[in-house]
Amino acid sequence: MPQVIIRMCAAVFVATLGLALAACDTEAPQAAPAAPPPPQVTVARPVVKTVTDHTEFVGRFVAVDAVEIRARVSGYLDAIHFTDGQFVKQGDLLFTVDRRPFQVALDQARANLAQAKANVVYATTDLARGKDLVGRAIISQQTFDQRVQSKSVAEANAAAQEAAVKQAALDLEFTELRAPVSGRIGDRRVSVGNLVMGGTSAAATTLLATIQSTDPIRFEFTADEGAYLRYRRMTKTTPDRINNAGEVPVNLKLLDEQIFSHPGHMDFVDNAIDTASGTIRARAVFPNPNGTLTPGMFGRIQVATGPPAEALLVPDSAIGTEQVRKYVLVVDDNDVARPKYITLGPAIEGLRVVASGLQASDRVIVNGLMRVRPGAKVSPEMSTAEAAMEHETTPPR
Repeated sequence: MPQVIIRMCAAVFVATLGLALAACDTEAPQAAPAAPPPPQVTVARPVVKTVTDHTEFVGRFVAVDAVEIRARVSGYLDAIHFTDGQFVKQGDLLFTVDRRPFQVALDQARANLAQAKANVVYATTDLARGKDLVGRAIISQQTFDQRVQSKSVAEANAAAQEAAVKQAALDLEFTELRAPVSGRIGDRRVSVGNLVMGGTSAAATTLLATIQSTDPIRFEFTADEGAYLRYRRMTKTTPDRINNAGEVPVNLKLLDEQIFSHPGHMDFVDNAIDTASGTIRARAVFPNPNGTLTPGMFGRIQVATGPPAEALLVPDSAIGTEQVRKYVLVVDDNDVARPKYITLGPAIEGLRVVASGLQASDRVIVNGLMRVRPGAKVSPEMSTAEAAMEHETTPPR
């Protein structure tokens, strides 16, 4: 009996295994996984723009006019007519020295002048009488000569008193110190009531304040000899005109700015190169109506060193680095990314000049460069280089 049960179980197992194998034979084969779609990238043609080769230099701003306000006459400071740090115009009243002693001196000088003029009148009349008397031999020739001398002395004394009146009037005028130039004034160095010393020597006079003109403002820097030679060849003018800088347009940016947004022009190049440093001094002028540019401030200036020419520009986001070489990925007619090695130039208005290695008809990948490898197929979307630059600088929300 047990053997019969074993045979029956074996038959059932064989039948079940056969049904399972038959089911496997009839099942359809599985499909291979689908390939991922090509990465989407933004492409744009290089910007064609007329640009000028330039060199950058670092320098400082200096005021066109920097004046120290010092007293010309000695006296006690009577009044101050400005607020520290304000803008003043040429001719504005700044300080007043006590005028009373100088007014008294002027009145005395005028009185002395009146007395001297009276003496001139008397001497002139006396001389006229002497001419008639000497002709009639009533007075001697010696007496007549004395009257001539007296008239000359009286006239000389009157001229001296006129000069004294002018000096006294000038001293009285000097008691009011006015702004010789327009600009920003610093803080007062002396308070009201203090004795200030005047005169013509800076060491002996009292410094009251300083004024720095602000509009326009100068920017001074030093250039190397090679840059100077390129600059001179570009201007193509006479040597005298070169030293006057030829008013070549320049651009400037401050330390916290990304682009050269301040236009100006060259107004001076020195007449000799420093033999110790191999550099030459130069200067540019910039308008400064708002007073943003301050004397002593650092800046970076772009000076043209070549004639204007057409160039291709791409955003920095489109440029990749392979060791020491720079490249961009361009999309060919089959939508395949191909590398092109390029030579870069300066940055202009947020775009980078491509000196060589690129054509104006190339479709350059400007967005999505990190998702693509050379030789891979991509899904390009056409845009512009300017739009890609705006997208790059826009902060994420």
